[in-house]
Amino acid sequence: MNRPLDPGAPEQFRADRLVDVLIPTRNRPAELAVTLSGLAAQEGVPGFGVVVSDQSDGDAAFRHPAAATMVRTLRHRGHPVLLTRHLPRRGLAEHRASLLAASAARYVLCLDDDVWLEPGTLRRLVTALTELGCGFVGNAVHGLSYLDDIRPETHGHYEEWIGRPEPERIRPGTPAWDRARIHPAANLLHITEKLALPAGAWRAYKVSWIGGCVLYDRAKLVDSGGFEFWRRVQEKHQGEDVAAQLAVLARHGGAGVLPSGAYHLESPTTVTDREVEAWEVVLADEDATQPA
Repeated sequence: MNRPLDPGAPEQFRADRLVDVLIPTRNRPAELAVTLSGLAAQEGVPGFGVVVSDQSDGDAAFRHPAAATMVRTLRHRGHPVLLTRHLPRRGLAEHRASLLAASAARYVLCLDDDVWLEPGTLRRLVTALTELGCGFVGNAVHGLSYLDDIRPETHGHYEEWIGRPEPERIRPGTPAWDRARIHPAANLLHITEKLALPAGAWRAYKVSWIGGCVLYDRAKLVDSGGFEFWRRVQEKHQGEDVAAQLAVLARHGGAGVLPSGAYHLESPTTVTDREVEAWEVVLADEDATQPA
C-alpha cells in the first residue's frame, strides 16, 4: 500500500532558485513516473525545483506508487517538489499560467508529462540559455519509433544561429514558420547524426516553436505576456505553447538546442478537444491592433 505523500507548501516552494520544472498532467500516472525519473537523473543543476499540477479525472497521477516514488527520490536528492490539484479545468493555457505563478525561479522549464530527459539535458539547456541570453531555448522531442523513417526533405529547414538569437516576428505562411517541420518524428535526431558533433558540444538553431520541453527566462516570458491570454481563448484549445513562444520570439528571441535529450513517450494524447488553436486567436488579436 502506498504511504501518504506530502504535497508540499506553495509558500515554501516559491523561492529564489535558478530553475524550476513545471509539469501539467492529466490521467497519465505511468507517463508521469517516467518523466519524473528522467528529472531525478539530472545532474549539474543542483537544487532545481519541480511543480506537478494535476487535472486528472480520478485520483491524482502523482499518487500512483511509481510516480510517488520518483517524487520522494527527487526530494531525497535535494530537489523541492510541489504537488497540486488544479481544478476545475479551464484549458491548457490557464493551467500553464497557474504553474508559472507557482514559481519564482530565474528559469522555468515547461515540460510535458510524456517526455523523458536523458542525463545531462537540463544542464545543457541551462548552459545554452545563460550563454545565449535570449528568451527561451528548447529541446524538440524525438519519437524513436520513427528512427528508420528518414525524411531528408525536412533537413533543409535546419539553420544555426551565429551569435545571440535575435528577436523575430514569425507568422504562418513564411519560410520561418516551416522551421517546425524538422521537429516531428525523428527528424532532428537524423540531423544531429549528420553533424557528428564532438562530445559535449551543442548548437543553437532557428525555430518557429518547440513542443514538449522549453526552458524560458521567466522574467522575459512574463514580459511577453506569459500565458495570460488564457482569458481570451475558449477552454477547448491547443497551441498555447506556440502562442507564448511566438510572443517571446518577437521580444527577446529564442532557439532550439541540438543535440536534444528529450524523448517522447508516444502515448495517446489526453487533449482530445481541440476546437481552437490558441496561437491563431492571439495572433489575430495582435494583428488587429497593428497600424494599417
